[in-house]
Amino acid sequence: MEAAVSDEAAVRLASVLVRARNDEEFVRRTLDGIFAQKTDFPVEVLFCDDASSDRTREIAASFPVRFVERPDGPYRPGRTLNALVRAASGDVVVFNNSDAVPRASDWLARLVAPLRSGGGADVFAFARQLARPDASALVRKDSDRAFGDGRVQATWRFFFSLASAATWRRLLLEVPFDEHIRYSEDVEWTWRASRRAERPVKVVYCPDALVEHSHEYTLRQLFRRFRGEGEADAIIFGDRPALARELASAARETLRDWAFLARAPRDWGEIPAAPARRLVQRVSHWLGTRDGNGGRR
Repeated sequence: MEAAVSDEAAVRLASVLVRARNDEEFVRRTLDGIFAQKTDFPVEVLFCDDASSDRTREIAASFPVRFVERPDGPYRPGRTLNALVRAASGDVVVFNNSDAVPRASDWLARLVAPLRSGGGADVFAFARQLARPDASALVRKDSDRAFGDGRVQATWRFFFSLASAATWRRLLLEVPFDEHIRYSEDVEWTWRASRRAERPVKVVYCPDALVEHSHEYTLRQLFRRFRGEGEADAIIFGDRPALARELASAARETLRDWAFLARAPRDWGEIPAAPARRLVQRVSHWLGTRDGNGGRR
């Protein structure tokens, strides 16, 4: 990777940790983007493929990556993440999903910058995710609302995404990921670490570190994802929302959807689908909180 002149303190080595499963559509672009980064510190790339049935691993093997095998046994994201962190050699670890495509050659430098400027402070930085060019209007709207310039997310209770993020490896060796939780393992870690009595971790959003990352979910997929997130919210935050509250949230978001879609006639075809999507999201989230409260550790 090309070196760039910088007055910042040197990073000894950054380990980019890539997790993948059936991402042959994106993995080449993602790895091309990672290896095109301009930094003033050396970089290694570790790759963990979760039993892909397509060409994901084959494509990854055409790059100078170091493969790390997924731990045996039932899949839990925390187990895979901890294995990657242990295998890394860098003092900085950068998580980047195989379908999160860096949008510029300064993505990595900008993502690591808050760690370097923090004077060794405990920082976990995460990147801005841009919806894919062919994303539906509602996916674009949700992506801009969640990320964007950060003003909306700052009003939420807590927000973080490990799809593209960076921190010090020593933190993750000291405070490993939870190996039991099935969803939102990134939120669980940062919430727990940010509330430590000693040396709490500071979560920093980097709106100028850009990756392309979004998903088009079917209603069935939305149901599964939001039920899982509801289960995790119950475990992490102790959430026990009433169904009426979830339905009110679905109604408010539907109104936001319609206001957004009304501004672009080309997107009016998505208007009928908005209420169903929001209803599925909130009802499944409510069901998930019941699951989580029934099995809280």
